[in-house]
Amino acid sequence: MLIYKILRAGEWAELERAGESAGAPIDVADGYIHFSTADQAAETAARHFAGETRLKLLAYDADDLSPLEWEPSRGGQLFPHLYAPLRRDQALWVADLPFEEGRHVFPEGMV
Repeated sequence: MLIYKILRAGEWAELERAGESAGAPIDVADGYIHFSTADQAAETAARHFAGETRLKLLAYDADDLSPLEWEPSRGGQLFPHLYAPLRRDQALWVADLPFEEGRHVFPEGMV
């Protein structure tokens, strides 16, 4: 199963430079890397990245990440949380996440 991480430009640049990252400030504060499923990603973008541009969307295979825990969050939904650094070399793909007409535009077929 693919899961997704949204990064701001600076967070992406740091991941590219170092090869791994403790994540965004919220990830560091919470002690884990926040991911979303395909069904959750658009709401995550709208809620936590409203109006932001220059975002990157990274796709990871949940089976390749450890320790990964599925824990309740918004409305009791289970979200994937990685209790390890985010690694660039584990990303299956990276895409721009453009902001157009008041919303983020995800790759076709994802959401």
